[in-house]
Amino acid sequence: MKRRYAFFLDRDGTINQEVEYLHRWEDFRYENGAIEALRILQSQGGQLVVVTNQSGVARGYYDAEAVQNLHRHMQADMRQQGVFIAGIYDCPHHPDFSGPCSCRKPKPGMLQQAASDLDIDLAHSWIIGDKIDDIEAGYRAGCHGGILVSTGHGKRHAHITPDFGHFFHFHRSPNLLQAAYYLADNGEKEE
Repeated sequence: MKRRYAFFLDRDGTINQEVEYLHRWEDFRYENGAIEALRILQSQGGQLVVVTNQSGVARGYYDAEAVQNLHRHMQADMRQQGVFIAGIYDCPHHPDFSGPCSCRKPKPGMLQQAASDLDIDLAHSWIIGDKIDDIEAGYRAGCHGGILVSTGHGKRHAHITPDFGHFFHFHRSPNLLQAAYYLADNGEKEE
């Protein structure tokens, strides 16, 4: 059986509007066009996988159950809108509060775990996020490419031009919807 590729998606500032230490569904707001973007990506045949750093857990601002509860609400809401998330992976760590880990982006641990769990072909997968750390995690995991969006923290990273070499495709988009259009025209497609 052929392994599937994935679209790895950062959560805060990419799918939803950036809210400092978001952990309550009542405070969750999608970025403009996010649901349409997820539908477009889903139609390309790749799995949708959310990978999110949640250091608020390590900092003691909220607990892991609050994160899981938010994710349950988010997935249920997306399902009602025809979007199916294959998996959500979160890193609850922060080096200053809980010590080092292998999952906090830019480390590739969450992507590698998802690849193992969901039989994902990383070499044909993309990552989309609003921070260079998101894109670097994709690069370090061996993804095909990454898209830095200008929403969330993206504008603060606009001046950075990373050098990931010739084999990693780096692109910038104003938002997740434009990233989805780009990938629909240029990205992987299921055969």
